[in-house]
Parts: sequence; C-alpha cells; structure tokens
Amino acid sequence: QVQLVESGGGLVQAGGSLRLSCAASGRTFSSYVMGWFRQAPGKEREFVATISGRGLSTYYAHSVKGRFTISRDNAKNTVYLQMNSLKPEDTAVYYCAVAPGSWSAPDTEKEYAWWGQGTQVTVSS
Repeated sequence: QVQLVESGGGLVQAGGSLRLSCAASGRTFSSYVMGWFRQAPGKEREFVATISGRGLSTYYAHSVKGRFTISRDNAKNTVYLQMNSLKPEDTAVYYCAVAPGSWSAPDTEKEYAWWGQGTQVTVSS
C-alpha cells in the first residue's frame, strides 16, 4: 500500500505557471513508476505524464508536451509536475499515481494501482 498526497494546485491566469507536488509513503519510492492524470468536469480522467523510477525516462500526453515537465526527487519521495503556459483547458483535478512493475511508459488508468486524492488546478482566461 502506497499513500500519495498531492499539493500545489490553485487558481492561475492563462499563460501562467504552477508546480504540483506529490509526496509518497514507502521506503522503495525509487522503484515506483509515477504518473500524473487529470479529470476535468464532465470528462473522463486522462493521462498527463509519467516518469520512470530513476527519472531517466519520461512520457507525455500530446496535449501537454512542451509545456509540462514531470520530475522526481527520490531523496524526498516526491514527484513534481511543472506546468507552464497554462491554458483554460488545463483546468482539472490533477492526480498522481503509482504504476507497479518496470518501466513501460504507462498511460492508462488500469496500469496504476495507487492514487492520491487530487489537487484542483483552475486556469482563468
């Protein structure tokens, strides 16, 4: 069982930036593949980004590539999502999650076993 706590959400104007954090429990954080998903009102949850255990590999959804950066600090058991050039369509609840197993660039919900409670990001136009 892994516990995840997201933070860093808030209200920002279009074109602005936010950095989300996700703190994880457990002594084997560096072995976890981590991911970020988001869910906008009335829409299904969608993949945003994922990062391998050592942080050497990343994979992004097309809609955020070039604007968002996923990173991790294994010494702090934390994964980050730096979001730049934010757009109103980025408004959603953002969730971090853990995908058991080795790196395979997981981009579907079913590949993730543990989820945080989410943090709201609102981008005003």
